[in-house]
Amino acid sequence: EIMSLLEKALLDGQFAITAEMAPPKGYDFAEALETAQLLKGKVHGVNVTDMQSACLKASSLGLCAQLKLNGVEPIIQMTGRDRSRMAIMGDMLAAASFGIDTMLALTGDHTMVGDCKASKPVYDLDSVGILRMLSTMEATGKDCGGNDLASTPTFYKGAAVTPVYEPQILQINKLRQKVDAGARYIQTQGIFDLDALKRFMDEVDKAGIKAHIMAGIIPLKTAGMAKYMNENVPGIAVPQ
Repeated sequence: EIMSLLEKALLDGQFAITAEMAPPKGYDFAEALETAQLLKGKVHGVNVTDMQSACLKASSLGLCAQLKLNGVEPIIQMTGRDRSRMAIMGDMLAAASFGIDTMLALTGDHTMVGDCKASKPVYDLDSVGILRMLSTMEATGKDCGGNDLASTPTFYKGAAVTPVYEPQILQINKLRQKVDAGARYIQTQGIFDLDALKRFMDEVDKAGIKAHIMAGIIPLKTAGMAKYMNENVPGIAVPQ
């Protein structure tokens, strides 16, 4: 069984690093693939966003497949916002056919915050539901309707968490649900307050939750960007 590059790094006790890339708003992936070449050998995986902030882009699966063909390790992001459980499972089976073996499950920002507001949100499954469905598929070799699959993939599964969140106990409980549903690694929202992260990590330890937690790092280009994120991006707090 060939192991996901990210899984191998984390299990070997390495300091694992991922980067994030968004597919283009269009179909020309040339710029994204040029950027990917710069990341080759420097990261254990490239998170490809799935219409982040509910803004329309090419699909995560499309760029993940292109990255894989170009020798860069992709992490497919899958939100419950735009797809039923059948569509999610179909896309994940298609991803496996390209050798994409690492995924991140997200519930997804509501279409009301996005740039295609007439789009109807689905939310058949949230992030926990997506993880649970895939874990069940892997364990039983059956699809979401309980029917036998001709071939069953295995994914290294992850989820997201917001450390700066009050009341914190809600995030801890949600995190436990995600890990129980099969998440083995966790990526946090962008962190700008180390003390807040430390307090959160202490609570995770106290709760006895076992998962690899990776801190999200967002380089700030301008003060304006920091202000914008504070006002508009859920789960991110940049101190004054």
